[in-house]
Amino acid sequence: MALDPEAAKAEIIAFCESKSKNKSKFYFNDFTKLFPEEKSRAVKKILTQLIQEEKLVFWSSGSTTMYGLAGAGKQAASEGEG
Repeated sequence: MALDPEAAKAEIIAFCESKSKNKSKFYFNDFTKLFPEEKSRAVKKILTQLIQEEKLVFWSSGSTTMYGLAGAGKQAASEGEG
């Protein structure tokens, strides 16, 4: 089953928005659970497209990589994006 990029993007954005009251950043594995039938590489491609479209932001602490909605959360506010 091939992943429909537009449907997958919509699902990822909806997932982030539904959780945004409690948290603004998500682990890569949070997204792979949304698409259990898909290889992690396919999910990563969708996340990369969303980052390129500036709908998601990529955040790394050096040891942990996370994704979040652009302009959401404490990190964005402290960087003047919010």
